[in-house]
Amino acid sequence: MANVLEQINAYIESQPAAKRDEMKALHSAIVSFFPDCRLSFLDGKDDRGRIVTNPNIGYGHQTMNYADGKTRDFYQIGMSANTGGISIYIMGLKDKNYLSEKFGKSIGKANVTGYCIKFKKLSDINREVLDAAIRSGIRKPSTRQD
Repeated sequence: MANVLEQINAYIESQPAAKRDEMKALHSAIVSFFPDCRLSFLDGKDDRGRIVTNPNIGYGHQTMNYADGKTRDFYQIGMSANTGGISIYIMGLKDKNYLSEKFGKSIGKANVTGYCIKFKKLSDINREVLDAAIRSGIRKPSTRQD
């Protein structure tokens, strides 16, 4: 099996040219914001090998705590290509309104939900606002303002 960096690079390279270039730029930016982060790659398949989600590149590490008491190791920031563009995931936010309230009005043409910023192309959004949202998700969960 290929190592994580090889999987990430293969995934990015598999995208159409315009999306590939934007994902490369975002990948470089996230790694520059978070240089010592743990990288991960989720292929989107469940335990039976069925595709259940788009593949995701993960940056950083945190333990997610669920209401039922279970925990899961997961990334802090995620990136995924989708049919409509690119999604950036800011995981582990306690306040599900944080992203939309803090960044939604100023980010531009993007759909902002409780943990996801989805946009068609980088030129549709304010890149400084996206970078600020990503940086806000990099802080350790105990220090985030969420």
